Amino acid sequence: MSTKKTLVLLLYFFFLLVPIYWLLNMSFKSNTEILGGLTLWPQAFTLDNYRVIFTDASWYSGYLNSLYYVCLNTVISLLVALPAAYAFSRYRFLGDRHLFFWLLTNRMAPPAVFLLPFFQLYSSIGLFDTHIAVALAHCLFNVPLAVWILEGFMSGVPKEIDETAYIDGYSFPRFFVKIFIPLIGSGIGVTAFFCFMFSWVELLLARTLTSVNAKPIAAVMTRTVSASGIDWGVLAAAGVLTILPGMLVIWFVRNHVAKGFALGRV
Repeated sequence: MSTKKTLVLLLYFFFLLVPIYWLLNMSFKSNTEILGGLTLWPQAFTLDNYRVIFTDASWYSGYLNSLYYVCLNTVISLLVALPAAYAFSRYRFLGDRHLFFWLLTNRMAPPAVFLLPFFQLYSSIGLFDTHIAVALAHCLFNVPLAVWILEGFMSGVPKEIDETAYIDGYSFPRFFVKIFIPLIGSGIGVTAFFCFMFSWVELLLARTLTSVNAKPIAAVMTRTVSASGIDWGVLAAAGVLTILPGMLVIWFVRNHVAKGFALGRV
């Protein structure tokens, strides 16, 4: 690699990591030090900001609520998208391309378009402020995305494998679970990654459809704004902890994601 390319790559990583480092740096400072001036590292190292989050139930419950509905949404999205993507991949029926495009338009629409209908519906049937309410609402844009990604992977698997399995006496459920799903494992890993991340960072629906019992961490973070100002240290610590789940998901599906980016539709 030439010196110029190396320099460009180093600059890219520098600008990529500086905001993360600065967030981590602020999380170990007091508000007085943060507002007092520019320092490249904590002059008076403190863990008080993290102590607030781990000892205050209103803070750590926000993380648990977010993880609960995000994981629930990822599972539901995969369970719905797998058979739907298989149908689009293997069969041709009237209006199949139009239906596929309609699914994608749901992903293109901003969440604010569906906010009022969801709020009215959930308030009427008693699902408001529940984890399943947010998980189902996020399916509106995660299921189309999952179907689109998985259909690309499934189309890459030869149909002869399906026919051979049927000849060998496999029922469809057994074939789908034992043979087909392992063949598209990378695609499932990529899909799970995107479903998790899109649901984790979504704020508008999650905040509006909850109030107390299922309030997500992104909404809890607004508590740092008060009449006395913003609690920058606690807010930075909460931001660092918010990044960690995404990093863990990337770590566990890193092999599938790398292979999926190379082979699939992503």
